[in-house]
Amino acid sequence: MTSDMRIGVVGGSGLYAMSGLDVVEERILDTPFGAPSGPFVIGELDGERVVFLARHDTGHRLLPSEINYRANVFAFKTLGVEWLISVSAVGSMKEAYEPLHVVVPDQFIDRTRHRPDTFFGDGIAAHVSLADPISAQLADVLAAAATEVGATTHVGGTYLCMEGPQFSTRAESNLYRSWGVDVIGMTNLTEARLAREAEISYATLAMVTDYDCWHESEEDVSVTQLLQILRKNASTGQDIVRAAIRRLSGLERTCPARDALATAIVTQPEHMSVEVRERLAPIIGRYVGDAN
Repeated sequence: MTSDMRIGVVGGSGLYAMSGLDVVEERILDTPFGAPSGPFVIGELDGERVVFLARHDTGHRLLPSEINYRANVFAFKTLGVEWLISVSAVGSMKEAYEPLHVVVPDQFIDRTRHRPDTFFGDGIAAHVSLADPISAQLADVLAAAATEVGATTHVGGTYLCMEGPQFSTRAESNLYRSWGVDVIGMTNLTEARLAREAEISYATLAMVTDYDCWHESEEDVSVTQLLQILRKNASTGQDIVRAAIRRLSGLERTCPARDALATAIVTQPEHMSVEVRERLAPIIGRYVGDAN
């Protein structure tokens, strides 16, 4: 059942279900890192097996800092996911990126402070390359899909990942703009780090909802404003994901994520505890062999 579930979708603010997904089952999983955000919805979409997870759980119950990113990504890995599409609400840091536009970023800046963001430690050291944190191959698919459905699409750019849950101060917002940042959000870099360690190809569909608080002639970002735009973005996001899934059908992975751990694990297998090797077997098993 898991061998053909190559495509995963993690939905953010406003995207709590996948329209058109012919649901086969909802699976509640546990992981060595605890419980994921919620049940994994497994189904068929245009003939492709897809796994969907609502990042903030049904009803949006989890703050960005409360999400168990390690459990979410680990569970996607155990389900056989190789391509992970992230759909996220973001604030725009540039005049040209208007609400309802779509951005497919290729870089991140990390401003988080309170969240675990690696599977390693506890006796296993590994250092993956994150120079290019997005799968260019998957990003190309998302950009083409967004253009196909008629969304105004910006390809490339930098996503600043802040801690939240509060929005930026005006000073912070202007500082980030001075860095050349394109969009701002609260979730995606943590996912990208862990997806790379799990050798999952990851890319972001960033749906613009607001101008943060830097824009002099626009209202400062508020939840009321966000909810209005989120409803419109959700429909566009689902159309793009469906188009992307069609494009991923049968596509062979060639991006560096597929072998990210090949030269990343420093600790020799004989110095790894059986317990830790067993815990990380879905991620490191191909490199360190059977724990027994």
